[in-house]
Amino acid sequence: MVVEIVAGWWFNSMALLADGWHMSSHALAIGLSALAYASARQFARDPRFAFGTWKIEVLGGFASAILLAGIAAMMAFASVERLFSPTPIHYAEAIVVAVGGLLVNAACAVILGGVHDHGPAHDHDHDHHHDHKHDLNLRSAYVHVLADAATSVLAIAALAGGWIFGWSWLDPAMGIVGAVLVAVWAKGLIGETAKVLLDREMDHPVVEEIREVVEDPSLPGESRVTDLHVWRVGKSVYSCALTIVTHDVELTAETVRRRLAIHEEIVHSTIEIHLSPEMHDQMD
Repeated sequence: MVVEIVAGWWFNSMALLADGWHMSSHALAIGLSALAYASARQFARDPRFAFGTWKIEVLGGFASAILLAGIAAMMAFASVERLFSPTPIHYAEAIVVAVGGLLVNAACAVILGGVHDHGPAHDHDHDHHHDHKHDLNLRSAYVHVLADAATSVLAIAALAGGWIFGWSWLDPAMGIVGAVLVAVWAKGLIGETAKVLLDREMDHPVVEEIREVVEDPSLPGESRVTDLHVWRVGKSVYSCALTIVTHDVELTAETVRRRLAIHEEIVHSTIEIHLSPEMHDQMD
């Protein structure tokens, strides 16, 4: 990544720069995951983090996405400028670097593909959920590397076309394509991380699942959720706070919590229960 960015600037190749910056977007994602894992270990027992340290990764992802969006804008501006004011490109040297980037990505794809196909070595004590999550992480990394390899191929094609046929416009055109790819990736990451940071989760299916568990008509007494708040505290786990009005005088928070346990993604719940006014009148 660093070699491609430096070489792209030195050899005046927007295609090489685009390839390097596209690779950087994925490298940042992997680095942030590593940072989040390290922080989670370091602050695992710190009581100041009420729901753990997972949002460190989310916050870092949001900041990186903003940075990458700015880089994409600068890449697009510089590429358009090169279209109208071309500068000499050192094609041979730039192609060598681009081929090197392709070989690195291909090697990473082979390594990750082999691990993904055969599964990582793990202890028998690890549960199925951990193995499944690890598998998804590997799959995501594999897809990122394949995308980087594809942009390397495009960069090589643009540079070769300019060198062999004199199509100098191909290099800045590839720069624009790379800028768009980085911008799309940054836009998706901004949306995903902002949603978590702002706790915009009330449209998630888990919200209706909670209501269905509590308001199940087959259960004794009529119960309804009058207030419900759901927010994410991990990549795929949630906390909730709910208020229930019920006709069931024996309903307890622990009973509701056991019913909610069928949804493994709910890891913490705060439950408040009130008897309906009709039941109060009958008891009086």
